[in-house]
Amino acid sequence: MASKHGVQFGLSEVARSLEESISLKKVIERLSGNLARRSLAQAIGEAVLNEGAVKVNEDTLLIVDPTDITKKYATKMEYLAQVRDGSDKVLGRGYWVNTVVGSEVGSSEITPMVHQLYSQNAQNFVSENQEIIDAVRRVSEATDGRGIFVFDRGGDRNELYHELLGDPLRRFIVRQRGDRHLLYRGKPCETLSLAQNCTTPYGETVIKEEDGTEKAYVLHFGFRPVCLPAHPERNLSLVVVKGFGQQPLMLLTTEPMRRCRNTLWWIVSAYMTRWRIEETIRFIKQSYDLEDVRVLTYQRLQAICALVLAASFFAAVYVGTRAKMEILAFHVLKAAKRIFGIPDFRYYALADGIKEVLSKAGKGILGAKAMPPSHIGQFTLFSS
Repeated sequence: MASKHGVQFGLSEVARSLEESISLKKVIERLSGNLARRSLAQAIGEAVLNEGAVKVNEDTLLIVDPTDITKKYATKMEYLAQVRDGSDKVLGRGYWVNTVVGSEVGSSEITPMVHQLYSQNAQNFVSENQEIIDAVRRVSEATDGRGIFVFDRGGDRNELYHELLGDPLRRFIVRQRGDRHLLYRGKPCETLSLAQNCTTPYGETVIKEEDGTEKAYVLHFGFRPVCLPAHPERNLSLVVVKGFGQQPLMLLTTEPMRRCRNTLWWIVSAYMTRWRIEETIRFIKQSYDLEDVRVLTYQRLQAICALVLAASFFAAVYVGTRAKMEILAFHVLKAAKRIFGIPDFRYYALADGIKEVLSKAGKGILGAKAMPPSHIGQFTLFSS
């Protein structure tokens, strides 16, 4: 059921939930018109980023995670492109999303900061590298250079290193593929060979959850001082972790390393924090059914992604952390229907609970006259 606004029946669920006195068609048209505002996605994205930047300190991890939104059955959505479905591990049709979240080492709490959709088929698209670089620049500017960017193996690219090392104060941890050549003692050496021959004098046992079960790993770790051939002026460190698999885990970082267990383990823990919050990043897509959003125009879909960023920021940062929100957090958790209780990872429960609470909060948009004098006004997102 497409309309002249290019919107399928995706917005009809939202319109019905409002239960306004005007016709459903009019509500859908209003919602669609609002989504079409050219500056909406940018305005929401910048507001959330600036709010999240306040929570970033010098050692906060800024975890960059390019992900995808797969639209398996879509054929008419604007600028549909080929993506690699991260769930099914196959190629499909959809869009890419640059996600950046802040987190502290060893924590499962997150601060959503960037959630920006793009397509390589869009008219203003330059390259995937440029999209990631733009996200890094936005976050760096908002945080005044605070924080440490953390990338998986997909970040092991010359173009990104050129950007990251362009600022002498920018810090990063990038997992290595192993085929890159690094300068060690002035000579180029393949990363995997360097790692395999690296002494790992320190040991630690960790428990990692995989497919719902816990597995113990005995790890040994060490490091080697290295440089990138294209940037020999910057001293870097290759932190090597053996014990996760046949090949060592290799982390290239700007952080100065020395023969100290705690210093090395901090870098290892920083990267493992990225693993810990992967479930949280999946939550952003799944709790809000982002892959099921059915708007045909690219601009409206970008606006939806920005709204999801704002909603996930509210659930992750505001609910349950501010004194004025404690009562709401209590009702939200109580309303969430969990057969086995509220898990330690509570973002899914919060999303369900917020939906439950809002469903009982009244119909449509209430005007000031419809509310008691002591409750005039609505919650303003990110208000103090």
